[in-house]
Amino acid sequence: MIENGILNINKPQSMTSHDVVYRVRRALGIKRVGHTGTLDPMCTGVLPICIGTATRVTEYLDLDFKTYRCTMILGKQTDTQDIWGEVLEEKPTDHISEDAIRDAFSGFRGVIDQKPPMYSAVRVNGRRLYEYARAGEEVNVKTRKIYINGLNIDKIDMENKTVVFTVECSKGTYIRTICQDVGIALGCGATMTSLERLASGEFKIEDAIDLEKLQEMTAEEIEKLVLPADYPLVHFGQVMVDAHFAKKFVDGHHLALKDCEMLCEPEFRYKDFVLDMREEYKEAYNVYKAVESGKHFLGVAFYNHKYKKLVADKVLSRGEELENI
Repeated sequence: MIENGILNINKPQSMTSHDVVYRVRRALGIKRVGHTGTLDPMCTGVLPICIGTATRVTEYLDLDFKTYRCTMILGKQTDTQDIWGEVLEEKPTDHISEDAIRDAFSGFRGVIDQKPPMYSAVRVNGRRLYEYARAGEEVNVKTRKIYINGLNIDKIDMENKTVVFTVECSKGTYIRTICQDVGIALGCGATMTSLERLASGEFKIEDAIDLEKLQEMTAEEIEKLVLPADYPLVHFGQVMVDAHFAKKFVDGHHLALKDCEMLCEPEFRYKDFVLDMREEYKEAYNVYKAVESGKHFLGVAFYNHKYKKLVADKVLSRGEELENI
């Protein structure tokens, strides 16, 4: 029986991220299921689904870059910044050149300020922005820092007025807003017509499971596709302990580094992340119990300088489970 882990699902179009969670719950017969990194209904692609105790690691995935392939059309502006919204304005594009398009995209690199779209789930004063938009109410929306790690223009079709580009970015980046801002820079407007998430951290589209296929699989077939909860936590350090200290850790005791075998240091201990991050993440460790087959993931701990010990943040294993490992 599948009790915990992560499934890399290829979300189909016209389905919310919550709809995918519901389908996975039914397929597995498990209530505790959640998703990481919401995809809009009309978007497709990688949607990691956490099962059981693996739902506790979702907050750590904020460090992961996401990669998208987007198609946008020039000369059209909508209220939702995508083709499924109400058209607000259309302008001619005959004067727009390929060089002008490339120049407009050139400013979208590194750390930039981006204002979330009104039709989004961002909260302002306790309400979602889309609630204000649907009610026709105005609200002051502040810009947020996002990071564009890379952006490549894949195709420019001047006849059909479309541009296809691939972008790797931080959490909280709205690709449809990039489309709109490029359109504003060009003076003709632009709106997103399709969006596919190609990667979310360690999860890649080529490894993703089609949701329809998943629903046709047996529990045994699905179990072979489930990834361990620590699979995406590649930015954290790793320590391993014996059975005695493993029991202490899951029971809530702190761990001295001298009682641990250091497998690797945290990635961000000696270098900064591109955006603000929790200080604890700079000294976060995956904690493992040494077993005959290698190692068993117990949870995540942060190094506490006051106690000079590793303090548990999320524990995924219970004491009684350790006796059977």
